[in-house]
Amino acid sequence: MLTRRLVIAGTVSVGLPTAGGCRATPELVTYKTASCGCCQGWIDAMGKAGFRAKVMVVEDVTPFGEKLGVPFALSSCHLSTLGDYVVVGHVPPADVARLLKERPKGVGLTVPGMPIGSPGMESHDGRTEAFETLLLLPGGKTEVFARHA
Repeated sequence: MLTRRLVIAGTVSVGLPTAGGCRATPELVTYKTASCGCCQGWIDAMGKAGFRAKVMVVEDVTPFGEKLGVPFALSSCHLSTLGDYVVVGHVPPADVARLLKERPKGVGLTVPGMPIGSPGMESHDGRTEAFETLLLLPGGKTEVFARHA
């Protein structure tokens, strides 16, 4: 039986070729502070979609974002590296899978802030707010990568 998780995981698994000719997903290394619970919610959502995160607990994620070319205005409570890309904030797993499939020229993806209903920011009453996943371009410019209602 096909589930959404299997479809997403299958999409991710065809991401990048490896030396053996098989397809593999690059390692997701996530930087977060010890006190942030929503970060773990996002990590869990990524795990359900087939991504396995190596979690690095740090005092402050800001220096990592600066080093990777993420402007402070586009930052969030956690960030990850995934191959040549950076993933900042509560980016939906399907957007990350699409990033790996399409391989656009850019620094990575960001969902600035903490939109209600985004992965890791689910509300108990089911409320959501519309948000955009942005493709972060060199120099801090962005373009809309996906819209979520």
